[in-house]
Amino acid sequence: MHRRMFLAASAAALALPSVARPENKRVLKFIPQADLAIVDPVWTTAYVTQNHGYMVFDTLYGQSGYKDGFKATPQMLAGHTIENDGETWKLTLREGLMFHDGEKVLARDCVASIKRWGARDAFGQALIARTDEISAIDDQTIVFRLKRPFALLPDALCHGGPNMCAIMPQRIAETDPFKQATEVVGSGPFRFKLDERVQGALFVYERFDEYQPREGGEASFTAGPKIVHFDRVEWHVLMDPATAAAAMEAGEMDWWAQPAPDLLPLLRRSNIATPFIDPTGWVTLLRPNHLYPPFDKPAVRRALMGAIDQKEFMIATMGEDTSLWSVPCGFFPPISPLASGSGISVLTGKRDYVVAKKALEVAGYQGEKLVLMGVTDNPIYKALADVAADTLKRVGMNVDYQAMNTGTLLQRRASLKPPSEGGWNLFCTAFAGLDCLTPASHLTLRANGNSAFFGWPDDPKIEACARRGSTPRTWRSRRRSVPTSSSRRSRACPTGRSGSRGSRWRSARTSPACWRDSQNSGTCAVPDGRKCRIGLATASHRGVVCRPRRPLIGSKMASRDVLPTNRIIGQKLVITGYPKNSGAPEQAAAVNHAWTRTLQRNDRRRDEVSLMRWSGL
Repeated sequence: MHRRMFLAASAAALALPSVARPENKRVLKFIPQADLAIVDPVWTTAYVTQNHGYMVFDTLYGQSGYKDGFKATPQMLAGHTIENDGETWKLTLREGLMFHDGEKVLARDCVASIKRWGARDAFGQALIARTDEISAIDDQTIVFRLKRPFALLPDALCHGGPNMCAIMPQRIAETDPFKQATEVVGSGPFRFKLDERVQGALFVYERFDEYQPREGGEASFTAGPKIVHFDRVEWHVLMDPATAAAAMEAGEMDWWAQPAPDLLPLLRRSNIATPFIDPTGWVTLLRPNHLYPPFDKPAVRRALMGAIDQKEFMIATMGEDTSLWSVPCGFFPPISPLASGSGISVLTGKRDYVVAKKALEVAGYQGEKLVLMGVTDNPIYKALADVAADTLKRVGMNVDYQAMNTGTLLQRRASLKPPSEGGWNLFCTAFAGLDCLTPASHLTLRANGNSAFFGWPDDPKIEACARRGSTPRTWRSRRRSVPTSSSRRSRACPTGRSGSRGSRWRSARTSPACWRDSQNSGTCAVPDGRKCRIGLATASHRGVVCRPRRPLIGSKMASRDVLPTNRIIGQKLVITGYPKNSGAPEQAAAVNHAWTRTLQRNDRRRDEVSLMRWSGL
């Protein structure tokens, strides 16, 4: 498979509408990774919508960043109290919180928002399953009455991945969670300018003067004070990589979410910073639809795995620089303490397409047409779909490769219709590694039917296995449970309509963000990605920085340690890491959201990790 090439030719002049505004306003111009087709951050898992969400909405708790151990800290809350041996939580809102429509944020708004979010998010579903009642006893107090103690309640509500627990007015939050909310009213630092929205071209955010940031502390990921220093933020949708690169070089844009790997040398020669800022990377996958033939047959899903070459997918998307990707990848990203080779041996051997074709015939594939959805406006996701189409054809499958823009794919993947009536059989997607580190937040581990991620696997054994993965009371016992549960997910392919773990390929990739150091835009200098590396945690969660091994650093440019919100509002950007080839402490510690005891590395052995009790699902 040859790597796709981008031509760094000069770009055409930007043809976006001009907006009259005072010249003294501070404006940041940003290139998102995709068109913002969906504005409801609860309804979709699209990261471009999540980034939009953190601009407009706020959350009850915030999640601190890498260097602070991903802790849950109060955001919209003044604090909370715990009663009845952990079965009652009382959350108190801060004073002065206002929605963009001028109404006060009340506890009943939060209750409605939590219930809607809890129907869509994996972590939210776990919390709701443990909850007897959520109520507002007054305008400032939210009460959780639990069936049994759930120590991870703040971590669930601050969960930084999709879907975010965005607080909305009650009238919007009462929208069916499986239908999109189209009205955008939050209480975050920016208000969304619907009157300036040009779909597929321009999205505008304006500073919300009534926003009250938290007092004290530092902004970190989604936590801490969000002190706004920009009056206006413009998202310019430039899907052609060469056009985006030329705009960055010319100073017309300040920040590009996901620069094409091929263009990184060009950007660096133009003194544009391209730092790697998320060590958890991305986990890419091929998602089958379990509702319709042929992937309703577990044997077909298992047979196809023999044709999947993770390395080929990674080279097509990220190039041959192995510092940008890692294979093989199982159910958890390589940096996760739960990463295990159990159950993925079918992905690590030599690829034999003849054998895979025969296995598909034996499994019952009868030449049905497969609708594979791919995108045209994102080079990374397009490359994934291109390789998937080629692989399917090599094993004799009848592929109907339908290319569309990202917005259309995000809408269509929610369709339950048969492929012949506008539905689908397969699509490629990716999740940030942070969202796949543990079963609690791992959406694609779930097999709970209509409540599962698109593809809708329905298998009680797999679902129970996903829940049990979070049940052990110590991390060591959690690690011991992984080989059993992983193998069961792989074996489950021939035993029922599950096999979501064993019916998709996974591999981990990383990619940098890039931005221009510009005094006019208010952005700040950052360490050059060529000179600074963050060490991989060899024995612990991402919150621990150990001796650097290789520079596998991920980019969650717009939704991780440097969210557009925090970045835009003036957070000083700090990349925690060590210069390349420099020594790092043998032991480094941080507090992770689910653990309150120091993580320790002992003699380079992954199993020598001392952790406090995990309060599981």
